[in-house]
Amino acid sequence: MAEVARRPIALLTAAVLFLEAPGIVAVNAIMARFVRAQSMSLDGLDPELLYTGTWALGIGSGALLLLCALVPLIAAIRDRRPGRAGRALLVGCAVVHGLLGAVAVGLLGWLVFGYLMLVVALIVLTLVAYGETAAAPKPGAPRGEGPEPAPEAPAVTA
Repeated sequence: MAEVARRPIALLTAAVLFLEAPGIVAVNAIMARFVRAQSMSLDGLDPELLYTGTWALGIGSGALLLLCALVPLIAAIRDRRPGRAGRALLVGCAVVHGLLGAVAVGLLGWLVFGYLMLVVALIVLTLVAYGETAAAPKPGAPRGEGPEPAPEAPAVTA
């Protein structure tokens, strides 16, 4: 992938994740209001605990999305691939979005599924755009040739 396209892809990924974070908090806030207004309970659990837990889940999810958004933003600013922890965070974020998409297609419809798959695609594209730099061709190498192959090990005779 051309190095020129890496920064816009990472910036777009960061922007989408930054915009998604308050949306997740808002959805959980709405669910918490429903739980409190209807005194919903799960098998005798205190409705106030469910209300508090829904808020905590919303705030925690929003904070994690903001953390995930910082990874491609920093990668775009530095124009270097994220570290191991950042890549693991982005992979986890993509997996969660994929699972949510699988559930959302049945519950919420194809539009929500399409949005979630767009987010997965942006995250994966960011990871691929900032892929292994060691496997890149050498600056003076002819087209189609990668890095020099490793020298062969001497044959062992017994």
